[in-house]
Amino acid sequence: MKQKPEPVVLDEGDEEIARIREVRHRISEEFGHDPYRLVAYYMELQKQHPEKKMVPAPDSELAGKGKDK
Repeated sequence: MKQKPEPVVLDEGDEEIARIREVRHRISEEFGHDPYRLVAYYMELQKQHPEKKMVPAPDSELAGKGKDK
């Protein structure tokens, strides 16, 4: 006989992360989950609002991206 899995108890941090993921998913959905369309949208916003430039990540944060660690 199979037992029911224990309910997952989320702490406040997990709930916060879940809300952030939900918002990110909805934003992605607006652009057909196409990262190129999303970035193009943000770049257009940046042109319209040059006083609010996006700040690139430091090189140290980019090092190793896409590589197996």
